Amino acid sequence: MFSAWALALLLTPAASDPRATAIADQVMVALGGTEAWNATHYLRFDFAVDVKGRNVMTRSHWWNKWTGAYRVEGKDKDGQAYLVLMNLNTRQGEAWLSGKPTAGEQQQKLLERGYSIWVNDTYWLLMPYKLRDPGVSLAYAGAARMGAARCDKISLTFEGVGLTPKDHYWIYVDRDTHLVDGWDYILQDEKGPATHFDWTGWKACGRVQLAPERMNARDGERIHFPVLEAPDQIPETAFKSSGPVR
Repeated sequence: MFSAWALALLLTPAASDPRATAIADQVMVALGGTEAWNATHYLRFDFAVDVKGRNVMTRSHWWNKWTGAYRVEGKDKDGQAYLVLMNLNTRQGEAWLSGKPTAGEQQQKLLERGYSIWVNDTYWLLMPYKLRDPGVSLAYAGAARMGAARCDKISLTFEGVGLTPKDHYWIYVDRDTHLVDGWDYILQDEKGPATHFDWTGWKACGRVQLAPERMNARDGERIHFPVLEAPDQIPETAFKSSGPVR
């Protein structure tokens, strides 16, 4: 995944307006810069969803950005534990359900599910790093406030990329810190109004900045990353063995 993510950060779609892309460039600098992001080899994080104070879902991720090696584990809607080991570049790998290896159609469905989980959960974590991806159109949407912070509001739409290309996002970029303070979105199967989440808790993780908290105060929904690291090393066995990561 190294080359794809590096390339994405260097290209700007023709459809984006100059003011919006200039703000996106400021965001990237505040995050640590393209070189720091490219030098980040591994990410280890848990993606958790709480509703009105009760945890309803947690997924654990291990990712080698440079090679595409990836591991995700959690529980499905029926409470069955799943584990997927795959390479994101080839989408090939292995999968286990309730501790048992899968094969055939069942395995393929779990591999596809693993890939879609990676797309969703990394976008919640890493969206500011993807503002300059090919196929992303940025437009300046005016000044706004997030609490006491003065922000610039940027519209994100997509030109035939991603699993849900009709999604529409608006991000709030703090004029002082140049970090993302929140976002609104309308997903492609929704009519609106937009859903809002605050982004808080920005901190250094290795060479880059990441925010562990997303909060929708209206609905009492919290998306957070109770484990969030950019370690120098993840054991190779994490990506090759169904046993616990040590």
